[in-house]
Amino acid sequence: MNPRERLPAQLKPLASHNWEAITIGESKASVWRIAMGESALFLKAEPAHDLSEMADELLRLDYLAEMGFPAPRVVDHVSAGDFNWLLMTAVKGNDLTHLGGEPEVLIQVLADGLKRLHALDPANCPFDHNLDRRLADAEANVLAGRIDETDFDDERDGWTGRQVLDWLVENRPAETNRVVTHGDACLPNILAADGRFSGIVDCARLGVSDRWQDLALACRSLEFNGGKEHVEDFLTAYGAEFDAERYAYYCAMDEMF
Repeated sequence: MNPRERLPAQLKPLASHNWEAITIGESKASVWRIAMGESALFLKAEPAHDLSEMADELLRLDYLAEMGFPAPRVVDHVSAGDFNWLLMTAVKGNDLTHLGGEPEVLIQVLADGLKRLHALDPANCPFDHNLDRRLADAEANVLAGRIDETDFDDERDGWTGRQVLDWLVENRPAETNRVVTHGDACLPNILAADGRFSGIVDCARLGVSDRWQDLALACRSLEFNGGKEHVEDFLTAYGAEFDAERYAYYCAMDEMF
């Protein structure tokens, strides 16, 4: 898609600035960094449909702003034609994939960031991501044909979305230690500046869930980006022990979104 041709009227002044496409991560939305002098804004465009996550992200960014938690702040939101548009401020720093050469720093920042997020009071978070809710959302995605079955992890290579959903229903674990989770706590969504945690991005799936919703995806992302040997050090820094059951479950759940 050519963003300049599709920009709604309210956002057309952005077309005269320099745009940089953000391709890291696996978001289904298109994201650009737009230079604004010495600072920048980020613009996200997502096709409009019943299962779009942008409305969810707007609410969660407002919640994080109210909590004073470091994350993008909403500048503007426009629904026009076939797309929803979200203009946001930048978060200081770079995503954790930039710390691949400093694994000890990366591990500590990831642990610190998730501990800080998980320390928020879940009683004040209006987004309940219990398994009943997540499984219902997963089924809606299956029925809408929005599951990318070509991108499943090796453990589920060749499965259908319905087979993954059936496995999730049959193998759901007990929900314990429910906290405010990011929902997609992979390295591209956690930021650091000067070797310290500086914020989170891509927050559409934030909600109260078992802490292994985040720990599982963080461990998987660490293994993919840096090596399996870093997982134990991360969990030690966070203060948890590896839970094979919940790790497998929440990685499988991620196939649905």
